Amino acid sequence: MLMQVAHQKIYALVDINNCYVSCERVFNPSLNNKPVIVLSNNDGCAVARSQEAKDLGIKMGVPLFQIKDIVERHNVQVLSSNYALYAEMSRRFIKILSDFVSPKEQEIYSIDECFLDLTAHAGNYDLTEYAHQIRQRLFSWLGLPVCIGIGRSKTEAKLANHIAKKNDYFNGVCNLVSMDPCSAESVYQAIDVSEVWGIGRKHTKRLNSMGIHSVMDFVLASPLMIRDQFSVVMHRTLLELHGIACIELEHTPPAKKQIIASRSFGQRVYHTDDLKEAMSLYVMDAVSRLRDDNLLCGCLIGFVQSNPFDSSKPFYNKSLSLALPEPTDNLLVLSKLATTMIDGLYAKDIAFKKCGVILTCLEPKENHVYDMFTDMKHIEVSNSLMDSLEAIHLKYGKTKIALGASLMLNRTWNMSRDRLTQNYFKWDQLLCVK
Repeated sequence: MLMQVAHQKIYALVDINNCYVSCERVFNPSLNNKPVIVLSNNDGCAVARSQEAKDLGIKMGVPLFQIKDIVERHNVQVLSSNYALYAEMSRRFIKILSDFVSPKEQEIYSIDECFLDLTAHAGNYDLTEYAHQIRQRLFSWLGLPVCIGIGRSKTEAKLANHIAKKNDYFNGVCNLVSMDPCSAESVYQAIDVSEVWGIGRKHTKRLNSMGIHSVMDFVLASPLMIRDQFSVVMHRTLLELHGIACIELEHTPPAKKQIIASRSFGQRVYHTDDLKEAMSLYVMDAVSRLRDDNLLCGCLIGFVQSNPFDSSKPFYNKSLSLALPEPTDNLLVLSKLATTMIDGLYAKDIAFKKCGVILTCLEPKENHVYDMFTDMKHIEVSNSLMDSLEAIHLKYGKTKIALGASLMLNRTWNMSRDRLTQNYFKWDQLLCVK
């Protein structure tokens, strides 16, 4: 039998079904009931699939060229990632959920997932009905289908969400808190242990070697044995499945250890000038995120790569790092250093497929203590320049001013986004009703 514990917490996980595809279908209903896939950057791999596409056997992350036969045979609709659209839909998704709980009862877990603490609501509402109200509002107001899992811990809520997605008879909501224990055992026996939040491939193989194959097998395992054979983290996961909440909601994201900006090129790149243009654009992206988090960068890493899937040529992969004498968030400084790195990263006759930059050794700007010999006037000028640049971007958009030729059109290194849909939230791309 499942361990019975007087629960003190009740969590829900709200997850958008096939998020990217669902966002596209809101504005293009002709995609409904058809196999649809959304591709990664540069139209490379399938990163989102409709249920119809999954039923055709299309796997997550598979390169487009490997499934061309399936796409053509079944008329699969193929789209480029429209991240601006998905981000705006995610913002509205999170805003609607905030109407059902207080700010302290909500954790934004990802672009399409959100944890809710429903503990305080259990005495006033039937939580299953409450979850159905949430689903109905999200579908009525946004057109987004979601599934909701309810459990006594975040791990149990995550598992409940998986059960709701895989079993239509739950009608989108699985409440493990109120489920009969015998029914829960039956459901757990049919779920592979790899579906438990936090159990990866290596742990799954090891658990399988110990005779633990299903979620039920894992729940019945000895907590002390799991802790001794694996780790405190796995022990905590088991306790969470027993209904003991060990993981609290996170209201502030953990401090970043690094910021990565990189893209694959639309065409093969052979010249340093093209690499430098691309690198300057990626530095702009990375520094924008750096300043959004009010951080300083103490170390810069640049890297380049050829195509790892091209078996006719040896794979070229090289990186260089540079520790900065003074941590900075100045775009001009970091861009100049990163583009200079290209001279050391470049190799003749290499068909480059990708380059990028990593900002690391990050620290909060407000806590940084400058060296006594630092020219503070120079720091003030640098801050004023960056503030002015951000003000221009805020007022006129990020495409009005940039470094060098990084935002010019039709560059050889630009991403391929041939199947990109419009951004329906921009004035010049709004849907027209005739």
